[in-house]
Amino acid sequence: MFNIDSLVKISGWEWEIPVSHRPDMQVPVRIFATRTLLEQIQEDRSLEQAVNSATLPGLVGQVIVMPDMHQGYGFPIGGVAATRYPTGVVSPGAIGYDINCGVRLLASQVPYEQAEPLLDKLADALERRCPAGVGVGGKLSLSSDQLREVAERGARWALDEGMATEDDLARTEEGGCLDGADTDAVSQRATERGRDQVGTLGSGNHFLEVERVDEIYDSEAAEAMGLREDMLTIMIHTGSRGYGHQICTEYTNSFQNVMKEYGIELPDRQLACAPMDSPEGENYLRAMRCAANFAFTNRQVLTDLARSGFEETFAGQFDDLDLRQVYDVAHNMGKIEEHTIDGETQKVCVHRKGATRAFGPGHADLPDDYRDIGQPVIIPGSMGTASWVLKGTAESMTRTFGSTAHGAGRTMSRRQAKEEVWGEDLADTLERRGIRVRAKSFAGLAEEAPLAYKDVDGVVDTIGHSKIAGKVARLEPVAVIKG
Repeated sequence: MFNIDSLVKISGWEWEIPVSHRPDMQVPVRIFATRTLLEQIQEDRSLEQAVNSATLPGLVGQVIVMPDMHQGYGFPIGGVAATRYPTGVVSPGAIGYDINCGVRLLASQVPYEQAEPLLDKLADALERRCPAGVGVGGKLSLSSDQLREVAERGARWALDEGMATEDDLARTEEGGCLDGADTDAVSQRATERGRDQVGTLGSGNHFLEVERVDEIYDSEAAEAMGLREDMLTIMIHTGSRGYGHQICTEYTNSFQNVMKEYGIELPDRQLACAPMDSPEGENYLRAMRCAANFAFTNRQVLTDLARSGFEETFAGQFDDLDLRQVYDVAHNMGKIEEHTIDGETQKVCVHRKGATRAFGPGHADLPDDYRDIGQPVIIPGSMGTASWVLKGTAESMTRTFGSTAHGAGRTMSRRQAKEEVWGEDLADTLERRGIRVRAKSFAGLAEEAPLAYKDVDGVVDTIGHSKIAGKVARLEPVAVIKG
């Protein structure tokens, strides 16, 4: 257990573990959290993992930990680290098993009060169209050639198939496709696992949620995003499914076997890594980009399915049934980016694991609609609690490699949650609160109970006080589809 009293307090929302804490640290660790949030994670190993992560070769700046931090595989969830490109290392464990797990938000002009009588019908329509559950496949079963196109072209494949618009792609991180993806770096096993999983939610904390805009905090940004008070929205949270998981598993195992060849010694083998300019590192980056593109396409296909369910439910009821994409952003990714570090512009590989890109105003990678306000940031709640839309800031660019938190963050393991929560009771409680629940498994529902997570409003308040993202809108759930 890490003694939080040993942290150097910068402010009420910012703390540091200096390099003097341990002789093998390459850079300090900077933590964004309140004392209360720190106390909630004191029993897990997330801060120890952050210190271990600060030993990775080629790090620049500092390792950053967000207020939704909790223990992960080797690298803490809610962690950000940047390594010098191309001589620094890339670590699959610092990116995550569900590569490009991310969130997409769609906005409508359908008023909640008028739509409320039809929300059960909408939940049923969405559940029928958007497959959820462990190992569940979708309506698409792709050939090897089609999957290669998905992995190398990303969401543009969905555009060619009539399941996307140019506006969707413009409002997706990287336009829905990472350059440099190469399926020659992906195993046949990963290909087989991914063949029927495009257009599926999966299980765990993945979901499709219908929400209403509860409150607007930044009217200019909300208007640019198409968010208006009391209107319905749809949020989709999923990633690269078994395809990305298999890629991460195989390359983590491979890296554990080759680190000695590159003279790399680490305090935790789960941080296994390889130099980016090594054959192993280059192959992983090519494969990781394939998984990222798979995930972008997965969320795009789910978007098309959600739109058809929305239109079927409300046909003839409202004049405007357009579900306009607000944004799609990843929170498990390794990205080659340029950042100013110690006054010098450097090209780095930013590892964001359970952390969201949050580029500030003026960044060239943002679509024209958002260039003046900053990138939309989507912070999902914990089923039954609020979700948030934020925007990137100038401070996030200078302090966190253009990053912020990705959600509420767990305080309880899935096993513990199942021991303390009865899924049927949770479903009944949510229904009584006006949240329609469609779940494949009551046990899976219990794993994701709100009490297993931090207070998302507290996490967002910490982000706001730290100025690493700004509040735009708060969303309240009215229906949820779970695996």
